[in-house]
Amino acid sequence: MSLFATEADRLAEFPIALDSIFLAHAGVTILPRRVTKVMQDYLEESCMRMQEFPEAWRAVNETRVVAAKLIGAKASEISLLGPTSLGLSLVANGLDWQPGDEVVCYQDDYPANVYPWTDLKRHGVVVKLLKPKEPGAITPELVESLLTPKTKLVALASCHFLSGYRIQIDTIGQMLRSRGILFCLDAIQTLGAFETRVDHVDFLSADSHKWMLGPMAAGIVYVRDEVKERLRPTLLGSWNVQSPNFIAQDEIHFEAGGRRYEPGVLNVAGILGMKAGMELLLEKGITEISAQLLRLKTRLVERLEPLGFQFLGPNAGLNASGITTVWRDADKKPSLPQIFDHLTAQKISPSLRFDRAGQSYLRFSPHFYNTETEMDHVVDAIAATPE
Repeated sequence: MSLFATEADRLAEFPIALDSIFLAHAGVTILPRRVTKVMQDYLEESCMRMQEFPEAWRAVNETRVVAAKLIGAKASEISLLGPTSLGLSLVANGLDWQPGDEVVCYQDDYPANVYPWTDLKRHGVVVKLLKPKEPGAITPELVESLLTPKTKLVALASCHFLSGYRIQIDTIGQMLRSRGILFCLDAIQTLGAFETRVDHVDFLSADSHKWMLGPMAAGIVYVRDEVKERLRPTLLGSWNVQSPNFIAQDEIHFEAGGRRYEPGVLNVAGILGMKAGMELLLEKGITEISAQLLRLKTRLVERLEPLGFQFLGPNAGLNASGITTVWRDADKKPSLPQIFDHLTAQKISPSLRFDRAGQSYLRFSPHFYNTETEMDHVVDAIAATPE
């Protein structure tokens, strides 16, 4: 099944599919044609006009509206900042932490969602680490088991970057809000692939360079209106601090809305590209996109299992995602690095990843434009890897 009317439409939007199979959207995505065109048009126009020309500036403000629609927020709650680690660090550094406060996080998450929290130890914050039975398998029960009256914030990824385990955002968020505990979400591995709403989330950060099909270092940061006064901006400049006529004032008063966390000039080219990517996702429909991703996962699992591969993370059900990660015993030939090199030579792009113990994995992360026929071709190429 395809979300495009014709194969010509698919190839026009994703020309990489003409001679390659890209399966690394959980890493750094390739860009759709419309994204690159919007960015190129902006850069060409900037040869002749000031970079903040009116049409571009209107599009930047419209991006807040598009992003808000994608996550179920208000445009005033959206700041246009990337990468993901910047938004997470703004949260970690902007709250009023007191010695003895507790934060809950997961050490084997992607480092961008670990270091901002573990660094809080230098302020006397107690960092409590989740220890799931399987990589990334963060359940509501596991989170609840670490909560105490001193828990101030829980920081989680919406989906684990290696196992592809997708957490129950709403269930966890409702539990935390009922206890007055803040919830910060690294949403980069689901935003654009699966519904990722912020009804029960206080903070969210996600760069556009994965499932959102956008450029690097253009992203969104969400801060719920009701908690903005608790999160002081830690990056200050002429854009987020009121500076009439660009004159510094005696006292600091922050601008309203998303500007509150944007200290200076914005990455306009990247933001316009991100907007185009988000509009494509909304055009296709997140529900339809996630259904396609699960179809592709099912095809990969059905074809890879008979070849002796084992799977990391869930292959179906509520916690499954668009990430399919496989491994096998180290003495099996060809090795996973050999298979990775062979696939790369065949213009097939998965990701080679490792866990803390040094175990290697092949991670496949197709997007909605990929096809089941392509998945068959990938498995056939794997089977043909020379030892």
